[in-house]
Amino acid sequence: MKENLNKFDGARLSPHFLLSKFLNVGKYPDNKPTLQDVANMTYGCIMLLEPARLEVGPIIINSGFRNSRVNRLVGGVSNSQHLIGQAADIRPKDPAQFQRLVDFLKAHDLTDQLLTGSTWLHLSWNPFAQPRRYIRIGYYK
Repeated sequence: MKENLNKFDGARLSPHFLLSKFLNVGKYPDNKPTLQDVANMTYGCIMLLEPARLEVGPIIINSGFRNSRVNRLVGGVSNSQHLIGQAADIRPKDPAQFQRLVDFLKAHDLTDQLLTGSTWLHLSWNPFAQPRRYIRIGYYK
């Protein structure tokens, strides 16, 4: 069962990342995570996104948590880590920092999956398992 998190949409997952940026409820009002999903997003923010932000500056979340309906609408895979708050599609605010962001995340021990396009990347993490370290540069054409 999904908890009602409307009043928490402005909550901070970490110093620089808001829950609302991961949910996109303006476009998808029913895109509500469970408390475990929020805990998973918080882990990703604290352990990966905040350190990456220190390295490259502000990071924009293109897509974060997705419920199953939203995941289908955007063409996500059925076992996407977005469904459990363990993934984000991101880009640096400064496009000149893209390669630096990729290099940082490639070297980070907690990166579970890193798939890149030309201007954005998919990043996943797993607080409960050893990271797979699945890295594919140029995966999205």
